[in-house]
Amino acid sequence: MDLGLTGRKAIVCASSRGLGRGCAEALAEAGCDLVINGLDRLRLETTASEIRARYGVNVAAVVANVSTREGQDALLAACPEPDILVNNNGGPPRRDYRELDRDAMIDGVIQNMISPIEMIQRVADGMAERGFGRIINITSITVRMPLEGLDLSSGARAGLTAFLAGVCRTYAGRNVTINNLLPGKMDTDRLRGGLERTAGMTGQSVDAIGKAQQAEIPAGRFGTAEEFGKICAFYCSGAAGYVTGQNVLVDGGLYPAAF
Repeated sequence: MDLGLTGRKAIVCASSRGLGRGCAEALAEAGCDLVINGLDRLRLETTASEIRARYGVNVAAVVANVSTREGQDALLAACPEPDILVNNNGGPPRRDYRELDRDAMIDGVIQNMISPIEMIQRVADGMAERGFGRIINITSITVRMPLEGLDLSSGARAGLTAFLAGVCRTYAGRNVTINNLLPGKMDTDRLRGGLERTAGMTGQSVDAIGKAQQAEIPAGRFGTAEEFGKICAFYCSGAAGYVTGQNVLVDGGLYPAAF
């Protein structure tokens, strides 16, 4: 399927690995030139080199913290007129809500709500003027199915979802869409780290814990960054111009509801 993205320019935040990299690779495969982003210079440059070699597109690597104004400035300096923005950022670590002080809560909200809104503020009007824009926010299944210990992440991402529910509709008539992808249990470093922490606390093996968690998923497995990226690329495509304001679960059926 031709996604109609050849020559489009995309900023993909937090994309040196994991789901962000999966999105960057899928967009590159569709013909997009990229600005990718991360904090680890060596990992980021390696990712950029691999994507260039594999797909033959232009890839700029920007080492920056997207939660800061300086980081956002650096991304937009590398790509002043993006056609596509994929907002992504790490979530706060798992903690009992009683342990969260004011500074931790403010940092979590900045990370997972305010920063993506700031990026959208800076690119959406330009997209509308040019007549094409696709904005994807990578949030989490916990927006719909909260998990104990991830309350700050769930709350901030749910706030982002609610904030943009009205905003997205103001752009729909100018071919700019804003949608959210909600990953469930994906085979990423973050998930593996969680398995290792649980193994350390329970004395079980990482393999046993992983198999038990996969058994709870109707699909019977964890998702991959590659398939997540392809879903992202579709919602960035010309074919998805009539879809906006949606929360798309990518969870193998884990969320047990009809609506």
